[in-house]
This record gives sequence, structure tokens and C-alpha cells, in this order.
Amino acid sequence: MPVQRLMPTRESADLIDLTRDIAARELAPVASQHERDGRFPREQFRVLGRAGLLGLPYPEEVGGSGQPYEVYLQVVEEIAAAWAAVGVGTSVHALSCFGLFTAGTAQQKEQWLPDMLGGDLLGAYCLSEAHAGSDPAAMRTRAVRDGDDYVIDGAKAWTTHGGQADFYKVMARTSAPGEGPGSGISCFLVPADAPGLTADHAEDKMGLMSSTTATMLFDGVRVPEQRRLGAEGDGLSIALAGLDAGRLGIAAVATGVAQAALDAAVAYAKERQAFGKAIIDHQGLTFLLADMAAAVDSARATYLHAARLRDAARPYGREASVAKLVATDNAMKITTDAVQVLGGAGYTKDFPVERYMRETKVMQIFEGTNQIQRLVIGRHLAR
Repeated sequence: MPVQRLMPTRESADLIDLTRDIAARELAPVASQHERDGRFPREQFRVLGRAGLLGLPYPEEVGGSGQPYEVYLQVVEEIAAAWAAVGVGTSVHALSCFGLFTAGTAQQKEQWLPDMLGGDLLGAYCLSEAHAGSDPAAMRTRAVRDGDDYVIDGAKAWTTHGGQADFYKVMARTSAPGEGPGSGISCFLVPADAPGLTADHAEDKMGLMSSTTATMLFDGVRVPEQRRLGAEGDGLSIALAGLDAGRLGIAAVATGVAQAALDAAVAYAKERQAFGKAIIDHQGLTFLLADMAAAVDSARATYLHAARLRDAARPYGREASVAKLVATDNAMKITTDAVQVLGGAGYTKDFPVERYMRETKVMQIFEGTNQIQRLVIGRHLAR
């Protein structure tokens, strides 16, 4: 059943209604088949862009909608409840635009941001490397100055939308640690058609089959200086500043999938009969469903709390890690329990809960593993 939401304005409430309508018409009916076929949902992203849903947290003057982050995240949750891969992609796209918005010049923003927020240009985020997943400071991809250009060589692993995106927000080393300003890492906005930029074969994943994930290969990719965001050496700070917001996006996605799993389990439990009554009327099962509902609500509360801190321009890094940790761990348990509620039927592809379970696992891994989130939270406590 639809989630009750307390929205700050009537406009925000209408936005949720619009999102639910688009999700019901454009996403949910095709999600399962796209997942089975491994078909990338490019047209669905265009639909979201035309509806203004890809630029919600950005100001109107740069092509966004000027919505609070708490509203944007609830929109992401609604999208993910219909189709997790599109929810993840929406969050990744917003993260791909973040560096340009926060560190780009007025000319850079005017040139690229409207098309990015409008969905004409779909983004990807290149930070991780095969040997430097949770330790971005150890990256080896290099950008060497050559006149007015930079030449990038290296490989970026686990790139969501890899090979499908129109632009890539890329972190590359411009100097060795301690040799230059800042971290020695700089941020670049690289167009997908740049010579020398190719996608390796798509990863054969457990879930999110329609969301292409690939290693991006940089072989002498020449990027004009005008495509560097911020100053040389600012790249790591740009990347880390966006990660808190990205963690909230994944928390919202996980909550959406968990809500979908709960809804499917409740619907099945009302219809399935055992020992002369619906199985939802058996106390053992209804207690399980009640725990699932409480876990969904608590996950939603954690990400909304962090979002409201962000909207108030207050520190929210610890709260973002808490939200990502709680929401994704809860979602993993909720989707597993949903399979259990459906029994043997839940283990088949006749019902969506097995897909929800497979999709949720990676949410405990990307945007910083949940072990990293515990480390972040612990460091905040130590201060």
C-alpha cells in the first residue's frame, strides 16, 4: 500500500504523486523483463528527466527543481520500489552532477548542467579502482598535463552506467602524494565519446542486471583543461563531499526495495491459506511481518533525519553513514524474510521477492561497504 508521507509543501506532495504515477506506468510494468534481458533503461531515464525528477535537489537557475533533499530522497525511494536499478541510477546520476554544481565555474555549469539535470546527458561516477575500492587515496589512474590538456591513463572499476553514460566524472592523480597541492587527485568531466575511452565487458552480477557495471579504460584520453572541476588537487575533497549525499541516495533506494518486498509479502500472506485461514492470521507469521514493517519505517526515519540536517546546512556525515548502514542491513534482512514468507514460491522467479533479495546485497557494498560505514561512525564517536 502507498506509504504515508509528511511533505513540507503541497508542491512536494504533488511531486510524490507524479513519481508514483510514472513509476506505475513507465517502470514497474517493464522492470522484470528488463532485468531478465539485462536491458539498460535509457528511455526510462529520459522519461524521468523530462518529468524533472533527475534534477530535484539542484536550484532552478541551473535547471533543477530546488526541492529539499528530504523530498528528493523520497522520490528516489518511490522509483526504487518500482525498479531498483533505476533508483540506483537516479542516485548515481545525481552524484555525477554534484562535482560540477559544487566545484564548477559559472561557465561550466551554464554549459553542461541543464542538459545533465534534464536527462539529456546521463552521468557516471569513476572513483574506485580494482586495488583501491575503499581507499580512493591509493588510486593509480593518472592525468598528466600536456599543454592546455590533460592526458588520462588508467582504469576505473565498478562504474555504474559504464559504457552507457554520456559523461563520466573521473578522479585521477595529477601529482604524487605530497608533491602537489591538495591530495594530488583532480576531478575531470570526461565526455563518453573522448578518443581512448572504452568500456570493458560488463560485469556478470548477482542482481541489478539492467544496470550496466563495467571497468572504464583510459588509454591516452585527452581532456581540455576546461573540463577540470575545481583546482588541481581538489579531486579527493570533491569526491568525498559527494559521498555523504550518495550514501543517503542508496539508503533511500534500499528502503524502497524493502518496502516493495514487504508489500509483496503482505499481499501473498493475505491470499495464501494454511490450516483453514490466511497465513497472515497465524501469529508466527504476522510477527515476522510486523518486524519487517518496523525495520522499513526505522530505515526511512534514519535517512530522513540525515536529509533534514543536510537541508538545514548542518553536518550530517555521521548520520549519512548511519542511514546507509541501517537501511541496507535492514533491507537485506527484509528481502530475505520476504522470500521466507512466500516459501517455495519465493524462491522462484514467478514472484519478484527473489529479485529484491539479489538486488539488495550490493547495497551493503557500494558507496562504501557497511564495514566502512561502521568505521566512519566510530571515528565520529572518537572525536
